[in-house]
Amino acid sequence: MSQKITVLRDTQPQVLLDATKWEKLSGDPHTVNLNAYTSEDGSKIMGTWICTPGKWAVNYTKWEYCDFREGYCILTPEGGEPIHLKAGDIFVVEPGFQGTWEVVETVRKYFVFA
Repeated sequence: MSQKITVLRDTQPQVLLDATKWEKLSGDPHTVNLNAYTSEDGSKIMGTWICTPGKWAVNYTKWEYCDFREGYCILTPEGGEPIHLKAGDIFVVEPGFQGTWEVVETVRKYFVFA
């Protein structure tokens, strides 16, 4: 039987550099993922994401919760209006979101993919 509660107080995050599958469109963005938790089956991940300025084409196949701690970015859905996000914003990206993710000022966010 798997444990029902995972306390992350003393965990050491798995560090992944430039580990994104997204296509770079402009700039020279670099990412750092500090993955603090991954479910046994790999379907759920949570941690911290840091990204320097640049623009990506994105196509979400999973649900993502984001809690922005630093920075500024613009998410633009295909055929839609830009959504400006900054430190202090909390938002969810639903599966099926396609468009661009532009980091204007280096971003640090807490995330959960499920």
